[in-house]
Amino acid sequence: MNRLREILMIVSLITGSITQAMANGQDTAANYYRTGSNSQTGITEQKAITIAQQHFKGRVLAINHSDNTYRIKILGDQGTVHIILINAADGAVISVR
Repeated sequence: MNRLREILMIVSLITGSITQAMANGQDTAANYYRTGSNSQTGITEQKAITIAQQHFKGRVLAINHSDNTYRIKILGDQGTVHIILINAADGAVISVR
C-alpha cells in the first residue's frame, strides 16, 4: 500500500509540473494540439479529453495521438487507471478499459 502511495505521489508531482508549465504558457507539443493548431485532426486533444472524462472522472495522466486515434489514460478517483481510445476524426469512443 505504501508503494502505491509513493507512485501516486510521483504521478501527482509530475502532472502538477506539466500543468504548471502549461499554465505559464510554455510552448509544448501538448499545448500545440490542445489549442487546435493541428488542422489535420478532426477534433482537438482537449475535445478528446472532454469526451474521455465523460466516461471516467479523474486526472489525465497521458494522451497520445497516432493513427487517427487519441489514447487517453485517466487516473480515477479510486486510484484505478482507465484507458480510453477516441477516434480523432469524429470523436467517437472506440474502446474503454
